[in-house]
Amino acid sequence: MKKDKLKPMLFSVMKTYDGKKFVTDVISGIIVAIIALPLSIALALASGVGPEQGIYTAIVAGFIISFLGGSRVQIAGPTAAFATIVAGIVAKNGMGGLALATVLAGILLIVMGLLRLGSLIRFIPYTITTGFTAGIAVTILVGQIKDFLGLTYPAGTVTIETMEKMEAIVKNISTINVQALIVGVVCLAILIVWPYISEKIPGSLIAVIVGIVMVKFLKMNVNTIGDLYTISNKLPGFTMPDFSLGMIKNIAPDAVTIAILAAIESLLSCVVADGMINSHHRSNMELIAQGAGNIGSALFGGIPATGAIARTAANIKNGGRTPVAGMVHSVILILVLVLLMPYAALIPMPTIAAILFMVAYNMCQWRTFVHLCKTAPLSDIVVLVVTFVLTVVFDLVVAIEVGMIMACVLFMKRMSDESVVSGWKYYDPEDDPDGMELKEIPKQVRIYEISGPMFFGDADRLAGVHFKDFTKVIIFRMRGVPALDASAMHAMEQLYERCKAADVQMVFSHVNEQPMKTMEKSGFVEKVGRDNFRKHIDDAIEWASQM
Repeated sequence: MKKDKLKPMLFSVMKTYDGKKFVTDVISGIIVAIIALPLSIALALASGVGPEQGIYTAIVAGFIISFLGGSRVQIAGPTAAFATIVAGIVAKNGMGGLALATVLAGILLIVMGLLRLGSLIRFIPYTITTGFTAGIAVTILVGQIKDFLGLTYPAGTVTIETMEKMEAIVKNISTINVQALIVGVVCLAILIVWPYISEKIPGSLIAVIVGIVMVKFLKMNVNTIGDLYTISNKLPGFTMPDFSLGMIKNIAPDAVTIAILAAIESLLSCVVADGMINSHHRSNMELIAQGAGNIGSALFGGIPATGAIARTAANIKNGGRTPVAGMVHSVILILVLVLLMPYAALIPMPTIAAILFMVAYNMCQWRTFVHLCKTAPLSDIVVLVVTFVLTVVFDLVVAIEVGMIMACVLFMKRMSDESVVSGWKYYDPEDDPDGMELKEIPKQVRIYEISGPMFFGDADRLAGVHFKDFTKVIIFRMRGVPALDASAMHAMEQLYERCKAADVQMVFSHVNEQPMKTMEKSGFVEKVGRDNFRKHIDDAIEWASQM
């Protein structure tokens, strides 16, 4: 397998870069910036921070990740996957805690890239990624119902967790603002219908314009961003988070979650992009870029960032083929921030809610969820549903931890079920019609066939090996054993002591490479005698017969 280079893709593509590619990259970068603008604002608000924080993230992290990244076309910025995590961190530890968690996550991502752990992401089961992605979609949807319906909550209402939000919605449903609902429904209808009209202009931009016009000119009593947040068009400034030991210990679990989620999201986006442009990304370099981008975002007032599949796909569809497009997208957003950000105050909150409803729908993968529930093994369905429920009811940290533990335990159970230690049956040639075809085995020789990986989950199966008083040799046929761990090796040594006490010789046939190395390293081969390890079962039977 070709070794993954730790070299930014930008440096590689520059060798053949020309004016024509630059023009297409600039055009694509401008279009992606237009798409990213309302999404960045909406995702920042869903994350419990100010609208400009979303723009800062797309500018700083977007530029760094494109510049250093291992993908030709990846577009990075704030994504829906982080919204609920970020909102929880901000509610508990403020922006300082979020900045520290993001910096620590960035450091972890860089270390993962330097240790070349990019390929290990594939060991996170598909059921877990599908479960928590669907769960995040539900939490985003629930979090936007308040603004979509224009509900009013009494002072002091706590709505950090998803279940708290659902409880507050039910209790205060009577405060629904019909005008807000009308704006939300109109904007949602535009978002659904617009892609059938035009793919060149993003529907979210049209929805924002229509929402502003409705509220401004029809004098509708609807909250806008400006009513709830202070809008700033200042360029991001450098801020150093508090690196106190107490805060680091408090925020460490969140930092690990951000790092794992950023790695999963960004590499999944890279894989999707590879399929669209017939290319191959550098996963370890992408992790390093994601780490640097998140550190940069945190130091300049942003929130966690990762590769965004929707924006990356839009970049590809509009002709972007090098990291320059992503860098242009960030530069355009700087101009938007300085010149147009004050107008963001006019955007109605139901419009933002409608945009996030569509984000939640597009990321929920409900068809995949239903398909897995219909076709997957029961153990996988359990992991999928539990991960989904825990993400909604508790949070992503708990969901990933429990999901991974369940997946590992169920995998070990499945592997253990596949492992078999069975003795060969003996037939009387006179009674068995195929007797002439059977191998001739002396009465004093017993043969056991072992198949499947031998590990701590099924090491006790060797305790089931038994022998008669007249048994002098036991042959273990191990052609079906690909791996042997320390627990199984210990069980094998205990079996050796039983055999030695009963004056029974152990002989092994067709021991594969990994089990053989484990046996040699533990000194087991020397105990048994190297001559008692034979290449083939016929050879082992002949050797046992001579004994």
